[in-house]
Amino acid sequence: MTVLVTGGSSGIGRAIAEHWGGLGHDVVINYHANDAAAQEAVAAVEAAGGRTHLVKADVGSQAGVDALVAAVAEVTDSLDLFVHCAGLAVTGSALEIDPERLAQAIAVNATSLVPLAQGLLPVLKPGSSLVYISSRGARSYVPSYVALGPSKALGEALVRYLAVELAPRGVRANTVAAGALDTPAFRTMFGDRAQDRLDAAAGANPSGRGLAMSDVVAAVELVSSPACGMVQGQTLMVDGGISL
Repeated sequence: MTVLVTGGSSGIGRAIAEHWGGLGHDVVINYHANDAAAQEAVAAVEAAGGRTHLVKADVGSQAGVDALVAAVAEVTDSLDLFVHCAGLAVTGSALEIDPERLAQAIAVNATSLVPLAQGLLPVLKPGSSLVYISSRGARSYVPSYVALGPSKALGEALVRYLAVELAPRGVRANTVAAGALDTPAFRTMFGDRAQDRLDAAAGANPSGRGLAMSDVVAAVELVSSPACGMVQGQTLMVDGGISL
C-alpha cells in the first residue's frame, strides 16, 4: 500500500504518516520548508516500520504540484490513499489580513486540491481514496482564523465536486474536520493563548476531554476504508460534540 500525505512533516500529517508507516506501508511525505521537522518525521515513520519517500514541494504553486506528482509517479503506479493535510497558518482578522497572504493560504489549503487531483489521476485507481483534512473553523467563526477557516470551507466544497467526478472511476473523496488540537500550526496561530484555548475546549467538551491526535487518525482510517465504500463527498467532524 502506498500513501501520500501532504503537510506530512508535523502535526496531523505526521501522525497520519506514522500510523500508516506502522502498518508497514510506503509513505510519501510532502513538506514545504522545515527540513529538520521533515527528517524527524522520516525517522519516526521508518522507526514505526514504514518506508518513506520525502518530497520537498510547495503545493500552493503549480511547479510544486508538478514536482510532487512526478515524485509520486516514480514511487508507484497505484496510489491507495492521498491525504491532503498541507496548511499555511496565517493569522489575522478579515478587516486586517494582507490580501496576498490570504491568497497564499487559500492556494495551499484549498485550491491545490484541484491540480493535485488532476495530476495524480493516472495513479488513482479503483479503490483509491482521497481524504482532505479540515477544521471546525470552516463552519463557525474563530478569531484571527480568516485565512484558515474559510480556505478549509472552500476545500470541503471542492472535495464534494471531486467526489462526484471521481466516483465513476471507483475513487472516493471525503473530508475529516478536526476540533481544537495541539499541533504546531495551532500554536503558531494562537501563540501564548494556545494552551488556554486547548484547556477551554477540553473543559467545555461534552465528551469530557480534549481531542487527541489518535482520534483524527482513526477517522481518516475509517473514511478511507472499504467499510465506507459508499461514503462520498462527506465531512466527518471529529470534535467530541463541542460544535453541536
